[in-house]
Amino acid sequence: MDRRPRVAFAMNKETHASAFSPHALAELAAIAEVVTPEPLIELRSDHARGVLAETEVLLTGWGAPPINMDTLTAAPRLRALVHAAGTVRTFLDPKVFDHGLRVSSSASANAVPVAEFALACTIFGLKRTSRFIDQLRVTHDVRDPSVMPPIGSHRVTVGVVGASRVGREFLRLLRVLDVEVLLSDPYLTDDEGRALGATMVDLSELCRRSEVVSLHAPLTELTAGMIGARELALMRDGTILVNTARGALVDTPALTAELVSGRLDAYLDVVHPEPLPADSPLYHLPNVTLTPHIAGALGNEISRLGELAVAELARFVADGTFSHEVRQTDFGIIA
Repeated sequence: MDRRPRVAFAMNKETHASAFSPHALAELAAIAEVVTPEPLIELRSDHARGVLAETEVLLTGWGAPPINMDTLTAAPRLRALVHAAGTVRTFLDPKVFDHGLRVSSSASANAVPVAEFALACTIFGLKRTSRFIDQLRVTHDVRDPSVMPPIGSHRVTVGVVGASRVGREFLRLLRVLDVEVLLSDPYLTDDEGRALGATMVDLSELCRRSEVVSLHAPLTELTAGMIGARELALMRDGTILVNTARGALVDTPALTAELVSGRLDAYLDVVHPEPLPADSPLYHLPNVTLTPHIAGALGNEISRLGELAVAELARFVADGTFSHEVRQTDFGIIA
């Protein structure tokens, strides 16, 4: 662009405050003219319509109002939408792409803490941490590894389901471990898998061979329940299931049966339904660690999303491109 674009925020106030630090706002002011410092929470009021009429780039985030054809009518100058969060599918009508709107997402920034969390779960899981914690709580005595499934991360096999942004970051982080990595993703070739440091296999083989199965696939009609009774039965005794993606990827009753039996371990940051019923046995099993959907950006990690959004806008102003562009063809396979 040959001048500073006019920019508006569309998100809830909490997201605006946490994602855009004073430093990020200063960087934004250097490359763009902010139409109004307050974020738009809805887009139908006279005030919002007045702002949209002047807006060329919309900065969205968690709590963004629906962006659809009505929005484009109210914002005839709008050229781009930069999302300071992960998925855009929850609020963006894909029809806007037909009218030339360019879209960018900070999903790659949100992928960082999720992948870090998945790696931590993998390491803690392989060390049988939850089982040792329960053992210590019950016995108040020294550890007894003899009653544990196989322990340790040395030369085990980790199966990664889905080469999403999180999956790719997790694959990168796995390089710190001495492990074999398997990858299942129907959209990747063998060569692409090797470039990511993994061996491509189908889901069944991955379940059979892996000591850890870590889920990083998006939730779609095709992936819902992809880890069911059959896939769980293929896993060897002591396999650790890590889910930081979406709970509905897994058949919860089938997984519950396997975990109650003690045959598998699980680190579950997401479940289905979320939260689980109060009487779910998963709350009390020594081989299960439940966390309340905390893997994604929280606290100071949220500012990483705003920083990436501002960097994307700077790139768009400089040469009209995005490093993290979302295209209409992506909608069927992104989370």
